[in-house]
Amino acid sequence: MADSVIPDALRKFEIPGRVTFAGGKGGLPKINVTTPRSTAEIYLHGAHVTHFQKTGEPPLLFLSARSRFAPGQPIRGGVPICFPWFGSRADAGVHGFARITEWKVEAAAALAEEGVTLRFHLPRTDAGAAWPPCDTELAVTITDRLTMELITTNRSPDRRLEFENCLHTYFAVGDIDAVSLSGLEAKPFDDFARGANGVRRNGDPSPLLVTQETNRVYFDHAGMVEIRDDALRRVISVQKFNSRSTVVWNPWTTQKLPDDFDPAEHRRMVCVESGNVKQDKLALPPGQTTTLKVVLSSRPL
Repeated sequence: MADSVIPDALRKFEIPGRVTFAGGKGGLPKINVTTPRSTAEIYLHGAHVTHFQKTGEPPLLFLSARSRFAPGQPIRGGVPICFPWFGSRADAGVHGFARITEWKVEAAAALAEEGVTLRFHLPRTDAGAAWPPCDTELAVTITDRLTMELITTNRSPDRRLEFENCLHTYFAVGDIDAVSLSGLEAKPFDDFARGANGVRRNGDPSPLLVTQETNRVYFDHAGMVEIRDDALRRVISVQKFNSRSTVVWNPWTTQKLPDDFDPAEHRRMVCVESGNVKQDKLALPPGQTTTLKVVLSSRPL
């Protein structure tokens, strides 16, 4: 989609100097956000935050050079939205349909503290027809930190909505050998790198070092995780609310490596994902709303 053909229905959400729409990679429409404190980029495809960078720092998010930008294909990197399921299903794709659906822009607002909030809505699709009716929205607030709120309301009059949700965040790091993760010490986890069904293990007594293929689901974990990056001389904080699961993933260079991911890129990323997955999945009563909120910030070492 060229910039000149951005429809007026989207142009009306532009805020001079802060929010603009443009044709992105693969012709997909995207939003560029500029504030005095940061820049960001969001694709309508998947309501996918692909870039966030605080002024004076390297980008916070990793994006694969091989990522596809095409209808029906997920974007590799940034913050994919996993909903209404996490992982693979025998009768459907991986991580749900939200990340491969074009979301609708609902609102854009400038904040007094020189930030921006954008709201998106997941439209009804054939893929969601088998699920109880629900409303799913994403609110993204951009200041000197990145705040994302995934909001789900069960609209069924009589059926519980059972689902998983996850903000599958890819973080950019200088060198994975110089990275440690704190906040997960002594927490039990299921190790999916050592078995397709997950092998239950006891948590590490010290901060986690990623030295091989890592695919861990920490259950019943609501606390903050910090990523210490000695190469880039910063600490990234992942603060979450209404999340009982934390997932840590780095594919390393295994045979299971996705084909939209360069093997060398494993050295420049680590995923720390916040949500409610596997045994922590949610069961939302009729008429009820739940919000998964994640706040990403950084500070220098």
